[in-house]
Amino acid sequence: MTHSGCRLGLALSGGGARGLAHIGVLKVLEQEGVPIDLLVGTSVGGLVGALFACGLSAHEIEAEALHLCRLRQLVGLVDRSLPRRGLLRGERVTSYLGRWLGDTTFEELSLPFAVIAVDLMSQKKVVLDRGSVLAAVRASIAVPGIFAPVSNGEQMLVDGGLLDNLPIGVARDKGADVVIGVDVSSDTASITHLISSLRSNRIARSMPLDTMTTMLLAMRLVVVEINTRAKQEAGPYISIEPQIPPMCSAFNGFTHARELIGAGEAAARAALPKIQSRAYHGTSS
Repeated sequence: MTHSGCRLGLALSGGGARGLAHIGVLKVLEQEGVPIDLLVGTSVGGLVGALFACGLSAHEIEAEALHLCRLRQLVGLVDRSLPRRGLLRGERVTSYLGRWLGDTTFEELSLPFAVIAVDLMSQKKVVLDRGSVLAAVRASIAVPGIFAPVSNGEQMLVDGGLLDNLPIGVARDKGADVVIGVDVSSDTASITHLISSLRSNRIARSMPLDTMTTMLLAMRLVVVEINTRAKQEAGPYISIEPQIPPMCSAFNGFTHARELIGAGEAAARAALPKIQSRAYHGTSS
């Protein structure tokens, strides 16, 4: 088959631990030689995308994810925040990511890449595609209440999923003729399973679980609405939605890395005929 000359853009959504499925998608695209001409990511999608854009292979990202997602390794990334603009300062996470991203800037990448964040001061989406890749990723993963926001001049940057969790529109704006959107957003089943697991845990029973359930379901509703609007505004795109097991929520799915990566692989394999048709023949709908 001959490449049609169209630009193929990959948009990776936010979704916490469920974003490990992005690695499986990248593995399949890499193995099949599908050309990725530009990449856009929100939150964990931005994190995985940054590693790939900086030159790591999908296999290398997978190996590191399987190493990191052991409980002892994850605990080592926790740094409590005082004063508490978030439960975690995020300095250990930034230090860890710095081992891979270093001082790399967007301008130095061979693959065009952008990360989505939200500025709490202006209450607007921010597309980060200049300067430090590490700083951009740290801003995009700053889940409000979990990680402290990132100050950037007058901006206070947090997780881009608040306004654009599936950045297919940004990929289109960046010049992609064909867009693949990988959506790993939390679903109702995973939220229900998480709360059920907490209710059966003796220590977790003291937590306000009913309040947590209401908050998580409300957040899910908002993300669904945001994603629906993004899909309508962006026009035709190739959708990949990995079938993620219910026990893999955005919060507790890290210890199920193999299952999540496998779910991404299976979904990408299923979408491969459509991807190859559009990437090589230039069809857009």
